[in-house]
Amino acid sequence: MTSQPNTGSDPAAQDMSPEEIQAVIDRILSKDVPARNPGTQSGDGKGSDGKAVFGKAQAISRLDEEHSTYDGDQQDLEERRALRRTAGLSTELEDVTEVEYRQLRLERVVLAGLWSEGTLADAENSLRELAALAETAGSEVLDGLVQRRDKPDPGTFLGSGKALELRDIVMSTGADTVVVDAELAPSQRRGLEDIVKVKVIDRTALILDIFAQHAKSREGKAQVELAQLEYLLPRLRGWGESMSRQAGGQVGGAAAGMGSRGPGETKIELDRRRIRTRMAKLRREIAAMKPARETKRANRRRNAVPSVAIAGYTNAGKSSLLNRLTDAGVLVENALFATLDPTVRKAETADGLGYTLADTVGFVRSLPTQLVEAFRSTLEEVADADLILHVVDVSHPDPEGQIAAVRKVFSEVDARKVPEIIVLNKADAADPFVVERLRQREPRHVVVSARTGQGITELLKAISDAIPRPSVKLELLIPYDRGDLVSKLHESDAEIISVDHVEQGTRAVVMVREGFAAELEPFVSND
Repeated sequence: MTSQPNTGSDPAAQDMSPEEIQAVIDRILSKDVPARNPGTQSGDGKGSDGKAVFGKAQAISRLDEEHSTYDGDQQDLEERRALRRTAGLSTELEDVTEVEYRQLRLERVVLAGLWSEGTLADAENSLRELAALAETAGSEVLDGLVQRRDKPDPGTFLGSGKALELRDIVMSTGADTVVVDAELAPSQRRGLEDIVKVKVIDRTALILDIFAQHAKSREGKAQVELAQLEYLLPRLRGWGESMSRQAGGQVGGAAAGMGSRGPGETKIELDRRRIRTRMAKLRREIAAMKPARETKRANRRRNAVPSVAIAGYTNAGKSSLLNRLTDAGVLVENALFATLDPTVRKAETADGLGYTLADTVGFVRSLPTQLVEAFRSTLEEVADADLILHVVDVSHPDPEGQIAAVRKVFSEVDARKVPEIIVLNKADAADPFVVERLRQREPRHVVVSARTGQGITELLKAISDAIPRPSVKLELLIPYDRGDLVSKLHESDAEIISVDHVEQGTRAVVMVREGFAAELEPFVSND
């Protein structure tokens, strides 16, 4: 007699086939692998390369409604989209006889990545995220290639054979750019460009380009330019006149005279010197902007105002959550790194305790170290916070990978000791099994949807319970001629337990912070 599996009391479960039951188990354990082309081998996949399935990149959500009523007019977004390039529109002539006639169209790119560790699903998710980055930067993704390899080739990153295959893909698709899902050494980039015969950029350059497009404030632009120059400095290349030297003595009409003869500076050396000079100036400018931000933080600390930082992976919904909680009206766009400049807004708990909410720049896997250093003054908002709302997109194919990448940046900016609440956002578009898996993994969590408002009440309660509260309990007797102190008790961050009006004045039992307690010391009742 064959024993039947115990399916409980659910009659629907008893009608399920073994394949359907296994599919449910795989979903719970998150073992399902993203779809891939038949050319990709199953199993260990050694020596195989697969072309990832694109279309709309998975790292960008497919939500029907991008904004809610809490996001405001979104005038900044209208301004940004007023300059958006459109696929399929071109001014290229049929007979191009001069180099000045060029196409005005989206860049057509092919992606390339290595699968050296983890699973094939991880490699494909990383390539899909690269596709989302490329689309955000304003390009059209035509194809993608993932190669199984233990370590990158020191000469061409992919190896000479795979580089030739990549060249064939570039020629067949008509692409003009190759984007590699890693940071390339200068020699690897040159070697790969010599083979594929088109421009090659790496993941770091792509992210820096997005930051340059989206930076709006003076500080943000300076931070991005500094990061770009740090990336460019070791990658300067010289051809022809770039390697020529400045003339000394009487050569070339320089007429510099004695003491100036000999090997002069090459043009590439001159460029490097100019870049270093510009970088030094940018560092001074950023350092000069830092005191203003620190002064604001000092004022909040002096007034003992709790601070809450909203941090997380890019496009996880941080700005949407800030708009939902405070009606800030900051820019919201279904794109990666849509907002770079931090926004701070005042908020209150249900019992009237004030605190600040700060929206910060988003993070991404392998966030370039140049950006971490350049945006360190911005990321200090996270390290100096009393509480971090770590926003996670639970509709993303790999939310655990997002959490790990963000916590890695937290470690780099010394923010791991700050209390953290995991905010599982976009629950309305997520798989319930994935949400439950993350709830089991992260004990301190709140499930929300910034778009629909689901779970916002629970999140506000969690913030109210987690932020620092007044800790000094006082019993006061305040004369009636000091009504200013009673008013300040109601306006400041104090918790009033009881109030009673007696003949001598106002008797109150309150909880206040240490700084305010010293001011109230003369009115402490000894009864």
